[in-house]
Amino acid sequence: MRIGGLQKLTLLDFPGHVACTVFLQGCNFRCPFCHNTPLILGTDDIAESEILDFLKKRQGLLDGVAVTGGEPLLTPDIDTFFRKIKDLGYLIKLDTNGSFPQRLRALIDNGLVDYVAMDIKNSKEKYAVTAGTDRFLPEIEQSVSILLDGKIDFEFRTTVVDELHEPEDFRSIGQWIQGADRYFLQGYVDSGEILAPGLHAASKDKMEHCLAVAREYIPTTQIRGL
Repeated sequence: MRIGGLQKLTLLDFPGHVACTVFLQGCNFRCPFCHNTPLILGTDDIAESEILDFLKKRQGLLDGVAVTGGEPLLTPDIDTFFRKIKDLGYLIKLDTNGSFPQRLRALIDNGLVDYVAMDIKNSKEKYAVTAGTDRFLPEIEQSVSILLDGKIDFEFRTTVVDELHEPEDFRSIGQWIQGADRYFLQGYVDSGEILAPGLHAASKDKMEHCLAVAREYIPTTQIRGL
């Protein structure tokens, strides 16, 4: 278990819950717009025991733990870590890129996760350039299907980057994930630690155009962070 960070309080990362956020290290994608580059490349580890001790002290004050990365499902023993968190009485929200459908399904089937936020990087045709790898699309398609089965609360989300996304991409995405209750378009923000600097946020007009296209397929689509 390689833990790269802990945000002790968040009212945003786990919808409807007072939570903390645990950042796991490592990722199998190389999205050029990634704002968590230190987690991809590796930083100083935080001991798992330190996280669990913190959660024990916050029982009754926090009700959820958001687990993000990097890509949390890279961790082979993620189920063991989640079980320890659940044993302390916390709800768990998982952020994932969807490239490990078997691990995702196991967590859902075993009741070890309560909410999943899955990134949809782009249309299938442009996934490789947006994710920085030409692998994993079949696995991502499996994860989309698992979530659309409706056995767990979830959201899909896309970070919109001016150089990587066009409104028509959201027609393809919308057709792909149609049936989802929650889909969010997120404005790109340069954190200063971007994997490939020089990218830009889409304009407000472009974001709204993307939103209009996505809403043809998922009427509840919203813009987050604009």
